[in-house]
Amino acid sequence: MLGLMQDHPLLISSVLEHALCSHPQVEIASRLQDGTVHHCTYADIGQRAKQLANALTNLGVQPGERIGTLAWNGYRHMEMFYGVSGMGAVLHTINPRLFAEQIEFIANHAEDQYLFFDLSFAALIEQLAPRLTTVKAFVALAERSQMPPIVVPNLLCYEDLIGDEPETFAWPCLDERVAASLCYTSGTTGNPKGVLYSHRSTLLHSMATCTPDGFNLSSADTALLVVPMFHVNAWGMPYAAAMCGARLVLPGADLDGASLYDLMQRERVTLALGVPTVWMTLQQHVQNAGLMPTADLCLNRVVMGGAAAPRSLVETFETRFDARVLQAWGMTEMSPLGTVCNALPKHRDASLDERIDLQAKQGRVLFGVRIKIVDADGAELPRDGKASGHLRVKGPWIASQYYRGEGGDLLDEQGWLMTGDIATIDPDGYMQITDRVKDVIKSGGEWISSIDLENAACGHPAVAEAAVIGVPHPKWQERPLLVVVLKQGMLATRDELLGFLQSRVAKWWLPDAVAFVEALPYTATGKVQKMKLREQFRDYRL
Repeated sequence: MLGLMQDHPLLISSVLEHALCSHPQVEIASRLQDGTVHHCTYADIGQRAKQLANALTNLGVQPGERIGTLAWNGYRHMEMFYGVSGMGAVLHTINPRLFAEQIEFIANHAEDQYLFFDLSFAALIEQLAPRLTTVKAFVALAERSQMPPIVVPNLLCYEDLIGDEPETFAWPCLDERVAASLCYTSGTTGNPKGVLYSHRSTLLHSMATCTPDGFNLSSADTALLVVPMFHVNAWGMPYAAAMCGARLVLPGADLDGASLYDLMQRERVTLALGVPTVWMTLQQHVQNAGLMPTADLCLNRVVMGGAAAPRSLVETFETRFDARVLQAWGMTEMSPLGTVCNALPKHRDASLDERIDLQAKQGRVLFGVRIKIVDADGAELPRDGKASGHLRVKGPWIASQYYRGEGGDLLDEQGWLMTGDIATIDPDGYMQITDRVKDVIKSGGEWISSIDLENAACGHPAVAEAAVIGVPHPKWQERPLLVVVLKQGMLATRDELLGFLQSRVAKWWLPDAVAFVEALPYTATGKVQKMKLREQFRDYRL
């Protein structure tokens, strides 16, 4: 027997329509490239998203076709989150920090039909345009007077594109399971792989984000999105904020400590979200400038993800900012939210040290996500806070496979996503990552592939063998150390090797140091023993 309930699909367009009905005058503040702050409302976003949907329809964009973006956090980018997905196309946010060849691969693999870009990426677009085989036109997210002087075929102006379009659009009634957005993760090795989110998964994820055990997001919040919109759709915040009526602050490209502090103070930010690196930069600015955050700011909580938050960082926010740190964990494959480290009633009277100890953990799962840890044979391990095992996850906003089936199986035989992390789970349900199965390096919330770096280094004529490991860094959490064995009778310096790599990998991938050794440790099966290398260089300081 079926229930006698109305059946309405969970669509991204319904989130926008709810915002237009319930809180149309709530603001979105965006810092522009010239430093000025642009203010608009959800009503403005809705009107312009509908104009964009009309424009894309007139361009002949078909349901399911991918529309790419190379853009920072700003109001025009947010309009695309609703206009593109709402009309049935797929929003494809591209990480501009990737190496140019990776961006080329991603756009071609996704078969992007149109590519929208911020002005700061104009030179990159000019470089890439001849190699992007499916892109029909490139759209500058700007007014006509700001159009960049670049030589690009079919260059369009965003404001011209949408300016004369009707302000109404009949959103199609889509199947809630159809694709809404696409994000690529470079993950570990090989080419980047796409994660294709549905309307249904996006809305369920957003609902979980708003819950008290999530980010406790509500209309009382002004949320600063330092996490980029090209990082798993800014952790789903453009949808969750519209769902609950939270005010949004979008910082654009200026993510230095001074710019963020000014924006937080000016816009009265209560909640801020980003990777630990940016918060370390903010704290350094506060210290160097002698500022008083408790007097200047309204900040009450900070969500950190993408990398483990250093204890000193958590403590400074608690003591100097009077703001609570929420450590969150997830993956691109998880939309991304899986766990959030909120306190339980039993922790109300905990001391500062006890609270910080708790905040070192990745947290408890939200409803909709299931987690477990297993041993090498797949047997589930106890949740005692001591046993560590391979972390597995399940849920309605967790990927079942990569786009176009790349990368092999994501799931084990029981349908659990294999995260590649090693973790513990304690009796209260708090999960803590203790290690990573693969040797990818995480720097400032971004992944760096050790194997790709090793392969590039081995291309140098003097290098016989190379291995890359992550070593602690006071700002970026972890940076790559290149360990090299030179060919007999040949010489090479640190600067020479780094100069060789500079044209072969992204600039921020470049190792911070090079160590020359006589030999690398190997296993019996011929694999480099990274654990021994880490032990050998455990006291190494950059």
